[in-house]
Amino acid sequence: MADNGLALFVRLTPRSARDAIEGMAESADGRCHLKARVRAVPENGKANTALEKLLAKQIGVPSSAVSVAGGATSRLKTVELKGNREELLIRLRAIAAEQ
Repeated sequence: MADNGLALFVRLTPRSARDAIEGMAESADGRCHLKARVRAVPENGKANTALEKLLAKQIGVPSSAVSVAGGATSRLKTVELKGNREELLIRLRAIAAEQ
């Protein structure tokens, strides 16, 4: 990961009625994560691609700046965001506050 980017934990729910970010939550192991839903099915990376597009749109960065770096077949994923770290944090906090 680039020094100026960040890693984000996301709990993804595929096959949802809509694509949405639903705020922040804490998992049983104490890690904070962003909750997201996508309509795509979890087949051949379709849900991961939908997540990348959703996050890029919500955060306001190009799709190429968002990639699933870990947990490709798991609900809890590590997403790599490329860009200015401080700016990304500000945008993520704003998204979480809206929920």
